[in-house]
Amino acid sequence: MSATFTELHAAQVTTKAACALIGRPRASHYRQRADPILGPKQARRVPDNGQVLTAQERAAVLTLINTKPYADLAIGQIWARELDEGRYLCSMSSMYRIARNAGQTRERRRQATHPPEVKPELMADAPSQVWSWDITKLRGPAKGTFYHLYVLIDIYSRYNPGWLVSTCEESNLAADFIADAIGRNGTAPHSVHADRGTSMTSKPVSMLLTDLGVTRSHSRPHVSNDNPYSEAQYRTLKYLPDFPDHFESLEHAKQFCTEFFHQYNYIHRHSGIGWHTPSSVHFGTADAIDDARQTTLTTAYHATPARFGRRPHPPRRPEKSWINQPPPEPPK
Repeated sequence: MSATFTELHAAQVTTKAACALIGRPRASHYRQRADPILGPKQARRVPDNGQVLTAQERAAVLTLINTKPYADLAIGQIWARELDEGRYLCSMSSMYRIARNAGQTRERRRQATHPPEVKPELMADAPSQVWSWDITKLRGPAKGTFYHLYVLIDIYSRYNPGWLVSTCEESNLAADFIADAIGRNGTAPHSVHADRGTSMTSKPVSMLLTDLGVTRSHSRPHVSNDNPYSEAQYRTLKYLPDFPDHFESLEHAKQFCTEFFHQYNYIHRHSGIGWHTPSSVHFGTADAIDDARQTTLTTAYHATPARFGRRPHPPRRPEKSWINQPPPEPPK
């Protein structure tokens, strides 16, 4: 077949017509004729007729784009400013190509570096040491109407030293709310943790806690589990079977929250604190309750020991409560 093509080519038949006569695809014909390694395009050599920048010229362009006035500018900015100054080293595409070969076509500007936010690590081994607080919205009687529920919670006892329902979220109101809760509690915690809401980071709240010698702690930006105690309590509140779809008035919201926080503080047994009420742990009656529980369990054990695999004991309370407990250190 190749001889037939050679004969046709010798007879000055065009390549297109010769391929059609012998039934050979032109693409296959050109591919077989190409250099097997370099290919047809790379095999060609472009003669140097002055169009190609010399090594010295390329070095000059690279030096220019890295000078102090231009080190933070994009390549297009540099090319245009040089042109406005009456200087032309090369085309813009050539300048981009030189910068790309030097790995400088991405972000060339010096940029500020932001260290990672420090994870808050707070520990309490007794009541009134670490408080957490947050503000959540309660749906009102009309679309777009919300009431704002402020709640403080002691992370060790789970007791709520203060709560407030208001028609607005306001920094001075938040500061008064915290000051009132500290006054009624009788002592200030050493740390108060919150997220980064406007009221939590406001100047009135910051000044109040600073004056009281209380350490301020905040959640990391966009980290939802840095304030777990407040978030968990809000979930308990809003998933109650009788939690209303909306509140008819501010008084309705206050009445519902009054009943909820009374139940939560004084009646609700919390699994995280050995099935005690938050008030018993907060005010120091949990030890006496544990003794009474132990007496009851011991009496039941002696009455019917076969029903127990071992001596029963009341649930244990954790010795410490953490926000972001650090991992244990590896053994040395």
